[in-house]
Amino acid sequence: MIEDFQRKEKYNTDDLLRIMALLRSPEGCPWDKVQTHESIRKSFIEETYEVIEAIDKKDASLLCEELGDVLLQVVFHAQIEAENGVFDYADVVNGIAQKLVERHPHVFGDVVADTPEAVAVNWEKIKSQTKQRNTVSEKMDAVPRQLPALMRAHKIQKAAAKVGFDWDSPDGALQKIREEQLEVEAAIQKNDRENLEEEIGDLLFSAVNAARLLHVDSEEALTRATDKFQRRFSKVEALAKARGISMEDEPLEVLDKLWDEVKEEESK
Repeated sequence: MIEDFQRKEKYNTDDLLRIMALLRSPEGCPWDKVQTHESIRKSFIEETYEVIEAIDKKDASLLCEELGDVLLQVVFHAQIEAENGVFDYADVVNGIAQKLVERHPHVFGDVVADTPEAVAVNWEKIKSQTKQRNTVSEKMDAVPRQLPALMRAHKIQKAAAKVGFDWDSPDGALQKIREEQLEVEAAIQKNDRENLEEEIGDLLFSAVNAARLLHVDSEEALTRATDKFQRRFSKVEALAKARGISMEDEPLEVLDKLWDEVKEEESK
């Protein structure tokens, strides 16, 4: 079997499944055969983000590679369950194919949905019916806690908004940010370490709320803000080096002046 794989010029899905089964076998790889769902769960997250990076870079070659890495994770987890006799890769494929047919009745049935918005509404309706999520709380519970915190907050708020539990305008959300900021400052003044984390969490949650009402993706906004900070910091560091300034030895006021120079230069 090993020799067959060595002679291959082009592999297919069946080959991939057989390779994974071989790696997990007693004669296979010492690392692969001892892995569990739990031990490789973070790899799935990392590989997914690498796909996103390839998309953002508009790098088709990299995207192809990273999609393969994600597929490997799917095959890996499916193989573990196949060994347990629970399900296999074929069951995974069958399940998603059934879901696509079921949730596209406008294609595979007689339902009318001729706009992307109508399709999205119909999808959510079918999803709620099949998952038996009848209340908003049940829909909130279905939002994975493992999502990035900003993304999860957005989804939870969006679910509440569908039944009218929302601000009429961004003004209310912006006022809430100011209120939460005051509560953070009060906790600091009281040296209330026990409640400080909670108050900062409320402040962040309120910021996500304001972003959502302003039709801004808070996850993307924070990513871009972090990118901007990293870019400007690199320029500040280079500027300090060029002027013989040791960043570690200078007060923040000096570094702030360099920061302002970089910021002004970028705005030109």
